[in-house]
Formats: sequence, C-alpha cells, structure tokens
Amino acid sequence: MFSITFIDFVFLFYMFLGLYMSSLLLFIYIPNRKKLFLYPRGEFKPVSIIVPCFNEGKTIGTTIESLLSLDYPKEMVEVIVVDDQSKDDSVKIARQYEKKYKNVRVFVNKRNSGGAAEPTNIGIRASKYEYVAVVDSDSMPDRDVLKKMIGFLQEDKKVAAVTCSVLVRNPKNFMQRLQAIEYDIIAWSRKLLDYIDGVYVTPGPFALYRKKSLIEVGLFDTKNMTQDIEIVWRLLAHDYKARMCLSARVYSEAPSKFKAWFKQRIRWTIGGTQTLVKYRNYFVKKCMLGVFIIPFFAISLFLGLFGLGLFIYLFSRSLIVRYLSTKYSLYAQTAIFSFQELTLIPSVLNFFGAALFFLGLFFTFFGLRVMNPNKTYKGNIFNVIFYSLVYLTLQPIVLVFALSRYIRGKYSW
Repeated sequence: MFSITFIDFVFLFYMFLGLYMSSLLLFIYIPNRKKLFLYPRGEFKPVSIIVPCFNEGKTIGTTIESLLSLDYPKEMVEVIVVDDQSKDDSVKIARQYEKKYKNVRVFVNKRNSGGAAEPTNIGIRASKYEYVAVVDSDSMPDRDVLKKMIGFLQEDKKVAAVTCSVLVRNPKNFMQRLQAIEYDIIAWSRKLLDYIDGVYVTPGPFALYRKKSLIEVGLFDTKNMTQDIEIVWRLLAHDYKARMCLSARVYSEAPSKFKAWFKQRIRWTIGGTQTLVKYRNYFVKKCMLGVFIIPFFAISLFLGLFGLGLFIYLFSRSLIVRYLSTKYSLYAQTAIFSFQELTLIPSVLNFFGAALFFLGLFFTFFGLRVMNPNKTYKGNIFNVIFYSLVYLTLQPIVLVFALSRYIRGKYSW
C-alpha cells in the first residue's frame, strides 16, 4: 500500500512550486521572446534626476558626469544632488559641478536621516519637472537609458514607475562575478513578470517616475529599509502600474567582500519584510498586488527559511540516529555498518530533486544567454554551478539573521 510521509509531501510541494514557476516564466517567454528588448518610442520631455548621497565622495563625481552625458537634450535635464550629511568630501565635489553647470543643484539635508528616502523626497519636492528619475550616487547608466524609458510613462497614463536592467559594474573578484550572474537573472525574470503586471520593485540605481503620482501617494516611506520596493506596492495599491525596460541598462557597484554583501542583503530582507507586513491586508485582493505579487514575494522570502529548517531537522535527526545506533552496536558488540544498509537505487524524490536542480541550472544559463547573446560562458561554468549550489543557499541564512533583527527592532542602514 502506498503511503506518503510529511517529508515526502514537503519535498513534492517544493517540486511543484519549482516546476510551476519555471513553466510560468517559460509560457511568458515564448510568445514575447522577440520583443523583450523593445520599448515604446516617446517624446523628449524635461526630467529631474534626483541623486541621494551619503559618503560617496569616490563615486559622486563620476555619477554626475554620467548623468550630464546622457543622450538626451541638455536643456531638458536637471540633476539634483541631495546630501544626507556626509562626513567625507561628497558635498564639496558636488558643489564643484553646481558651479560649473547651470542644471546641477545641490541640497544638504538638515540632519542625517539614515536612509535614502528622505533625501529623495527633498529632491522630488525641489524638482521642476513632471518626470523624476532617482539614481544611486554610485551608479553609471548607459547614455540611452532615459530616452528608452520615457516612452513607458507617455504610452499609458496609469504607468507611474519604470525600472531598467540593473547590472554589476566591472565585476573583478569572485564575489562580484556571482552577483553579476544574479543581477542578469533578476533583470530577465523581472521583464517576464512585466508582461503579467508583476513588477514589484524599481531598484535605486536608476528608476523613472511620474512626479504627480509620487506626490499623490505620499512620496517614499522614510521608515522602510527598501523604499524602492515599498513605493511600487503603494503605487499599485492606488491602481497605478510599474513597467520594466530590459534594454535600458545601469551599472551599479556590487559589494566585493562577503561582510558588505551580507549587510546589504540583511537590509534588503528587512525592508522586504517591512513591506510585506505593511501590505498584508491586500493579500488575495487588489488585482495583481494581492493575487500575485504579495503571495509570490512571501513564498520567495520564506520558502528558503522553511527549507533550511527542514534540512537542519533532517541532518540533526540523522546524526542522532547514527550516534544512538553506533552506541548500541558497541554496547551489543554487533557490526556498526553493513553493506545491506547501502543502496545505490535512487528514489523517485531523488530523481525529481536532480531534475529540478538541472532545470534551474538550465534556466540560469538560458537567462544569461538572453541578457548577453554575444558572450560565451564556457569559462564560467564553475561560477554558474557554484552560484546555483552555494550562493543561492545563503539566502535562507540571511533571512534568519534579518528576521531576528527585525523582531528585536535592531536594524539600521
């Protein structure tokens, strides 16, 4: 008689979710594969670019120069740098550009707010134009990024936010190369979700907004650790839309050391949890926000944590059983191990587990090929395998630390 244990059920549930998401993205990709990198042609309209800054003296000058070099009419772009009481020479460097260029303005916050939201809000209120872009002070956008994104806001008046492909700038060490893989896959996946109104974040390195809509919903949340997620959920809750332009690219500095990466991911996870808790009442309500984005985000966030707990349980149980059986064998003077206990016959669950892993590996390689069609990954096979086997398994560990700090209320930028 066939019977299934709780562990078997959990394993099959994981298989179902993995196959479901892979199939969903595949079904979205196939009919849209030829238009992934297309974008609506828009008219040139004035844009205010807000650059929140804190202790970015090494990069703020380069960022300002890249914004002034955009392939966009110079008279239609103003750059607003808002410093959050930096302790380095960020303000001094920004002031030099303010003196040199009429379309560069610099503001200094009266206090250190401890985040990017408050400086961004100051910049938005001071901005002159209908469209505003928000750019991290260590980002380098492609010259055509703005003209590729502006059409999304003009094509549909309900679109209030547009994001682009955020990629790693000049990955030099192993840690950054792993993040480069991750960023490529995220960009591709986000574009696929765009086709079902599933874009749930406009990352800080470069995002474009409709100023009127931002003011209507109350601007960025100064208490949220990931204001770029929260603002999109708030816009969606007010019946606005967010879009993704895959062909527009911005390059961001990625952490080069594990400690900095870990701190960044802790902040991201805490901010995501804050947003999830804030909008929990929209679950299975309010169009795509409630029926897809919140469940998708929640499952993505906590599924790894449950899997980690299950792994620890099974591993601990195996150790305890092995310890007790060894102790009994020594006491009873029987064989500690016999070849009868060894089986080389794989179970159905083992087969599905391996199939799911290789499916994920294929998904990663395929996504990298879509993002970089002229690049070969033969020399980076080890990086992709390590990314799939090790790097992704670090996420549940990050979640444990993040939830611990969130529950205790001990977190900051």
